[in-house]
Amino acid sequence: MTDFLSLVWDRLVEFVLFVRDNPVFSLLSFISIFSGIMVVSLRNIFHCALFLILCLFSVAGIYILLEAEFLAAVQVLIYVGAVAILMIFAIMLTSRLATKKIMQSNDNVTVAIFVCAGFLLTSLGSFGYTVWKVVDNPVLPENNTLTIGKLLMTDYVLPFEVVSIVLLAAMIGAIVLARREKI
Repeated sequence: MTDFLSLVWDRLVEFVLFVRDNPVFSLLSFISIFSGIMVVSLRNIFHCALFLILCLFSVAGIYILLEAEFLAAVQVLIYVGAVAILMIFAIMLTSRLATKKIMQSNDNVTVAIFVCAGFLLTSLGSFGYTVWKVVDNPVLPENNTLTIGKLLMTDYVLPFEVVSIVLLAAMIGAIVLARREKI
């Protein structure tokens, strides 16, 4: 047990040094974790949606730090621009959710605490025994977005088209279900 605690302590010291050396990443990570906690703990669903938008923006910032501009753009356009804004419109346009009768609540707080504690211990244990392979100078393509576009249109064109057909079918199904015809 003392070996495990010393290993965890060593990893904690490495983490503190990492935070000192990478303040922007640390700030974005803290914002992401804090807003994620606020998403699941607030009772006002509109505020939860706003914190979800903040969390998704901070993840996009982390993608930019990792030099994955395409993923950052997709994160902002699809998740922040479409999904989160759609959630806010749905909340605002639904009059039932605006009343005080419907409140977000959780009766299983004790079970959730034990599950989270078990997950935390498992994560810390796996992080303590994992050997992280860090490359000093990773070789990245000159233009990530151009490389992804070429791959999507050459090697991965079939899965790309299948996904587009599935999304089209889902959109048509949603329109059919949402449409109300008077008989």
